[in-house]
Amino acid sequence: MSKNTNWSLDNAHSEIAFKVKHMMISTVTGHFEATAKTAGDDFKNADFSFSAKTASINTKNKDRDTHLRSDDFFNSEKFPEMKFVSKSFDGEKLVGDLTIRDITKEVVLDAELNGVAEDPYGQTKAGFEMTGTINRKDFNLTWSAVTEAGSIVVSDKVKMVVDVQFTKQA
Repeated sequence: MSKNTNWSLDNAHSEIAFKVKHMMISTVTGHFEATAKTAGDDFKNADFSFSAKTASINTKNKDRDTHLRSDDFFNSEKFPEMKFVSKSFDGEKLVGDLTIRDITKEVVLDAELNGVAEDPYGQTKAGFEMTGTINRKDFNLTWSAVTEAGSIVVSDKVKMVVDVQFTKQA
């Protein structure tokens, strides 16, 4: 029986971003804590989980960030965290439950292991790229507005772009 390996997120080399069409492409980035547990060093069937403080959302626009923290979107006061917990990983598709506000839905992310390498300090690192799309209205993020010209201000479709590096724990 192989022993489990724990991995922690290397925040300095990781980014979890949401991309939403807003008459142009806006990238909303938050900083996340994440973990992975694997049987040995093989990531197939690994358990992935991460959580994010919804109040930490940063879009480089204070007014927009305040709006995103409000009840129109995340309601950071009532729902301070969003979470992802994996259910399966076959090496290419990561399936798990995403909870935003008080709603949990299954999501599927395309996941690519970029490789495992040792850094100059002797630490083992693993890099992943993951992408997927959710409908924000599925999670009660229902605020909407239309410009005078009839353009939708925020699209319902949200692209998730996850570039993460994990550090193997001793």
